[in-house]
Amino acid sequence: MAQPLGNVATTSAEFGARPRDDELDLFGITHVGKVRLENQDHFLVATVHPELVIHETSLPTPAALPIHGTRIATVLLVADGVGGSTGGREASQLAIETIMRYVSSSLRCYHAAGSSQEDQFVNALRDAVLGAHTAVRAESAIRPEAHRMATTLTLFIAVWPWAYVVQVGDSRAYHYHGGALKQMTRDQTIAQDLVDQGVLAPDRVAKSPFSNVLASAIGAEAALPEVSRVKMDGRGVFLLCSDGLTKHVKDDEIAAELGSLKSSEQSCRKLLDLALDRGGTDNVTVIIARATTLD
Repeated sequence: MAQPLGNVATTSAEFGARPRDDELDLFGITHVGKVRLENQDHFLVATVHPELVIHETSLPTPAALPIHGTRIATVLLVADGVGGSTGGREASQLAIETIMRYVSSSLRCYHAAGSSQEDQFVNALRDAVLGAHTAVRAESAIRPEAHRMATTLTLFIAVWPWAYVVQVGDSRAYHYHGGALKQMTRDQTIAQDLVDQGVLAPDRVAKSPFSNVLASAIGAEAALPEVSRVKMDGRGVFLLCSDGLTKHVKDDEIAAELGSLKSSEQSCRKLLDLALDRGGTDNVTVIIARATTLD
């Protein structure tokens, strides 16, 4: 399950063997839905590797050198643009592009994940998300009011044996493990704030007029990144999605699909189809990641 942050001494033996690159089963899909005219969701699935760039050499077969190193991290991103104008689509795109510039330029931070210097890594993740917030706000400031930009952002980054999630908004990250589905993220909505304050019953959130009113978003007045982490053992499944999925598909249905998962692509398509069959009232984005070690 997701854990609060804090330094934990661990060894790789506690988590089993690290999945090889060819044992990762990663897939993402997005769809405009059946009501919206434009898809304002964006997603990204990537792995981070060290790479040797050869500029000149006298060697006869430079391609035989170990140019592409072993995976350092796996990165999943979902961003759901806010609002009915093109500003939402552009905000989600800009947020992901900004995050990925950080990912490709900060390899020095990855060694701190799960170590006594973990705060350095976590702070770098927060800084990356806040950098996206700054970039979106700067672009939004030069636009007319009707085209202002904002987006949710859910960033998943796995550095074996830890998976970290940074959350802004109400897109979600789930971890399915041992037959149980755990939501790693907290919806940053006014309705959820009322639940946390004891003002609103949890079972009334879906019907609350504040259920889709964001209390935090990239590019909005406030972006409040929340970080959680979970330890991996190669047996779990991770799912990221925009609220276009969770508006129509319940957690127990997501759990049932992940429990019978044969491939990430197949399950992504099944969950998407289920959301569309039930109205598809919003853009729908789904990412699933797992290791095939136990297949």
